[in-house]
Order: sequence, then C-alpha cells, then structure tokens
Amino acid sequence: MTHKNAANDPILSVQNLTIKSANKTLVGDLSYDLFGTQTLAIVGESGSGKSISTLALMGLLPASLKISGRMRLAEFTELPLAHDSQAHWQPSKLNKQRELRFKQIRGRRIGMIFQEPMTALNPLHTVGKQLAESLALAGVPKSQRLSASLSLLKDVNISEPKSKLARYPHELSGGQRQRVMIAMALAQRPDVLIADEPTTALDVTLQHDILALLARLKVDYGMAMILISHDLNLVRRYSDKIIVMQQGRVIEQGDTDTIFTNPQAEYTKLLMTHDFGSALSAYDLSSLVTENKDNAQALTVKALEVAYPWHKGWFGGVKSWLPVLQAIDIDLAQGYALGIVGESGSGKTTAALAIARLLSSQAKVSGEVQVGERAIYRLGKRALRASRSEIQVVFQDPFASINPRFTVRQIIEEGLLVQGQKKAVREQAVMDALHTVQLASEIADRYPHELSGGQRQRVALARALVMRPRLIILDEPTSALDSTTQVTVVTLLRQIQQEFGISYLFISHDLKVVRALCQHIMVLQAGYCVESAATETLFANPQHQYSKKLIAASLDSAMFEA
Repeated sequence: MTHKNAANDPILSVQNLTIKSANKTLVGDLSYDLFGTQTLAIVGESGSGKSISTLALMGLLPASLKISGRMRLAEFTELPLAHDSQAHWQPSKLNKQRELRFKQIRGRRIGMIFQEPMTALNPLHTVGKQLAESLALAGVPKSQRLSASLSLLKDVNISEPKSKLARYPHELSGGQRQRVMIAMALAQRPDVLIADEPTTALDVTLQHDILALLARLKVDYGMAMILISHDLNLVRRYSDKIIVMQQGRVIEQGDTDTIFTNPQAEYTKLLMTHDFGSALSAYDLSSLVTENKDNAQALTVKALEVAYPWHKGWFGGVKSWLPVLQAIDIDLAQGYALGIVGESGSGKTTAALAIARLLSSQAKVSGEVQVGERAIYRLGKRALRASRSEIQVVFQDPFASINPRFTVRQIIEEGLLVQGQKKAVREQAVMDALHTVQLASEIADRYPHELSGGQRQRVALARALVMRPRLIILDEPTSALDSTTQVTVVTLLRQIQQEFGISYLFISHDLKVVRALCQHIMVLQAGYCVESAATETLFANPQHQYSKKLIAASLDSAMFEA
C-alpha cells in the first residue's frame, strides 16, 4: 500500500550526505529531493559513490564508515543516517534504535534491486519460495501467493514463469536472475524503489523493456525511483533528474533535458560521447607474432549439444532431458575473436561452460571440443588440470567467482602458484597484470568486498591474463563497467589480442562492444545458432529475423545517444 504525502512535499529528501572511511571521503556532500513519481538517475564511473550513497539510505553500510547528513522520508521524522562508529563490536543503544527505525522502512518504504543478483538471491531456496517470502512480508494471503508470484514474473518478461518457480538461482541465466530480483523488490510495493544497475545482465532488446516496465509500475503504484547506472545515455529516456558523480563528488546535477542539452562539466560530456573503436582487421591479425604459430586453430567445436535433467524417476534416474544447446559448430583461428550474442537464456553462458568443461556432472554433453591440439572431453583429470592454463574464463559476476577470503594479489597469482612459479616471478606478473587492466598497485592488498563492481571485474580479467592462455572466454566482462571504463577495457583487449595473439570467445548482449572487438559473430536463440557471419557482414546484411531484431535494437540504442 502506497503511503500518502502532501503534494508539495518531497517523498524523500537527502541533505549533505557524507560517507568517509578511515582515510578517504567516499561520498561528499550529496543533496537532493525526490517528488511524487519522479525518477532520479545517479550516474558515474565504477567507484564513484553511486551504490554506497543509496545503501546509506537503507542503513546497510558497515559501522566502520563514518556517515553524516540528514534524510527525511514522507510521514517520518528525520531518519538517523549517522551511527555510533565507536561501537564496532557491541551494538550501542543508539545503533539499536537506528537499526529498528531502518527495519521499518526496508522493503516496505524503500525497496532495492541489487546489482549482482547471484549474491543477493539465496542459493538454497527456489525462486518460488523467495518470491513467496517477499509477498508474505507485503501481507499477501498464502492462498494468493502463487498467482501473485506468477503475475510478477510475467511483469518482468520471464517466459514460462510456472516452471521458473521451482528452479534455484544457479539454474537461471544472469538476466533471469536479475529480473527475479526486480520482481521481489516490487512485491512489497515500496514508496521509493532503488534500482542499482537493473539492466546490467540484460540483452539490448530487453534493457529498454525493463526500464519502460519500471517506469510504468512507478506511475501505477505512485513510487518514486532512484536509478543507478554507469550509462548516461541509457537513462536519458527514463529519468526526470540526473546527478553525475565522480570519485564521490557531485560533478553536475539538474533536469535530464537540461543536462543533455547543455552539459557544463567536461566529465559529463565524456560520458555522453564514447567511441569503442574498431575491431582488428584481417590485415592486423595476419601480422601477429604469437607463441602459438604451431597451430592455426585456437578452438574447434563440432556438433556441441547440452541437456539438463527434466524429469527424474523415483530412484534418481533421469526419465527425460531438457535440451538447452543444440548442434553448435565453431572454428576460431588463433588470435581472432568470436562474439556470441543472444537474449538472456539463449544458451550463451552454457556454451562457454561446456567449451571450458565446467558444467556440472548432471549435464549431458555431446560433441567435440578441441582447444589447440587438445580434445577437452577426451582428457583425464590430470591432463585436464594441466591444460587449464590454455583456456581461461572471465565470468559475468566477479563477486561470485573470486574467493572473498583472498586478497587481490592472492587471487591473481593463484594459477601461477599452482604452476610452481617463484615468488619474485609471481609478484612481477601480478603487478604487470594490474597495470594492464588499469588498476593501481595498492589494490593488490585489498579484498574483493573493498572494491567496486567494476574493479572486481578487472581483477577477474587480470587473473585470466596472467596465465597468458591460448583462449580466453569472456562472459559479459564489461557489463558492470561504466562507459569510459568499457572503452578502456575493450581497447586493452584489442591490444592484448594483437600483442600476444590470444583468442577470445566474447559473450555479450551489447552489440556495440562485440562489434568493436570481434571479427566474427554467432547469434544464438533458444539454444540454436540461427546465424553466423563475419561481424561487418552481419551488421550490413543480417539474414535471420532474430538477428535483424537484435541489430535494430542496437541501432535504436545508438539513436538514444545521439
């Protein structure tokens, strides 16, 4: 139920919000008012303070940070942003009272869609159970929770919602998990909805659908929205006001139309205009000097098929299988990059995991996968372990794929340690890898939770690069990065491709990025390859209807940026 407030009063008011760590100001003097059904977009590069400033509104920051400022929510007196930072180990009376106040507003008054759904969803419970929990907190009777859950999943464009209720988060694609998070946040119908990168894991055809859905629901239920994004152009159509942040400071603030018509700050102008450059040409690649000249093929895949158990018998046997990938063929020359594109759930990540032989034992895999001269599925355990350095994977969600108990140094050097490299060699390799991905050397002694999403993504990339593999599988490696960092990473990948002759299998929903890096593109839909062609040939003359739809959506997105 939506709470009412006076027409002229802001539904949320934040004044002079400042967040400091022991030696750094993370957010400095942030102020804004949010009225009615407005959408405020907070935009900036990774680590600029976007997410941390909204976590403060829900009382979710650690006690080690010093928080000051004022916050008012409709029908509430001033909410206690500041906490007793001296009471680290034993909660003080002030902190207990503060926590009680925030419990009254979390979910019910301020809802949040988190950036990384794999870490936000409970891996031990089904989608249906987690949605039912949110609906129970909203006061929905038990008899109505199933129908309400199905309705929410339909609203966020999840196909076959009834079958998805029985699945666990790891059985869904990245985009499907993101949409489940959106459904859970909407279940309690909050007054203010914080959407932290809600389209990060979605393909280009769904990004605008989801934002349009949020815009419609915002009006239908009288919600205001704070939309956090690294893509200034993406939020242009869906926001009323914009705050541009850089390194914790507000660079520019104002109405969306005014910001786009007459941006004042150079940083704002930079976010609006970014050029990914062009993929390496056949001529550039023909002059490669690589360590792998002995074998012209980096990857050969023939008739790859993957299926998962669909119905099981009483005694554990599988009665029927669900095919998720069918008849996939790939020929990737050394030093070249192949882009795999398609909607969420099309089989992109499944293909990557199958090629790397990383699928669970429950999956049924058939076909041939050859990396260099090694037939991956014919190798024994010892030979497979020895071949792992030739093929590396950068996963979509870096927080779920890197060890939270390791420092960045330990994460990057782990593969070298397994190889038996000496300490001095490992140390130099770690520093070189950090430099390559544009991270400062002092990052080496930090833990993953101390880094922004973009920084974690680059650590995952450094971990792969340090092994100097023949093939790197990149699963949405730029999805969590701001536009300027995306350009930097794509440029770096091109440089590495040209210098070392490393081949890429690049999975992405962003066709602009794929076009800037890959020489060839494969389009997947519902587990099938519907088209495969040279990149520029596909963009100039797509043959399949689905390919035409993807490219049209990509061009529409580019038009929004104009």
